[in-house]
Amino acid sequence: MDTAPTLVVGLGNPGPRYEGNRHNVGFLVADELADRMGGKFKGHRSVADVLEGRLAGARVALVKPRVFMNLSGGPVAGAVKFFKVPMENLVVVHDELDLLYGAVRLKLGGGENGHNGLRSVTKSLGSRDYHRVRFGIGRPPGRMDPADFVLRDFSATERKELAFAVDRCADAVEALVSMGLEAAQNVFHAG
Repeated sequence: MDTAPTLVVGLGNPGPRYEGNRHNVGFLVADELADRMGGKFKGHRSVADVLEGRLAGARVALVKPRVFMNLSGGPVAGAVKFFKVPMENLVVVHDELDLLYGAVRLKLGGGENGHNGLRSVTKSLGSRDYHRVRFGIGRPPGRMDPADFVLRDFSATERKELAFAVDRCADAVEALVSMGLEAAQNVFHAG
């Protein structure tokens, strides 16, 4: 019997209105990984777009929930169940306010830091013991509400570096899939 794939979930909000938002970096990274896999997302019964294939020599299912961020848990739990994925094979890619713009950090488990997408995933799975690839978007300026900040498009300055930052985050996902957490952290936390 074939072993379970690694499930890589990019968090974001569906639809053109949200495409350039900071909150959508999970979708941007998933799209970059799909390009690397040479495939296209297809609708799936777990209320998500899914692409199955190989990434870094491993069997992977990429997932982009087709629901708003704060409801992501249902489709993620559905995909976990469908693909029979153990928690240690789940990787969630998301935006992170507590990291400088473009910084990439990997971790296993932990809290949600007020991130509604992670909160929904954790609640639906009944576990925090999944991998996270955190893409830094920085803190909001002045007294701006973080909820408003994450739903704004990247600034012109940020957009100049966005393709590079997304590429680096996709590299981190590939490293996690191929080398494991500790080795990937050694590479991506050094800088």
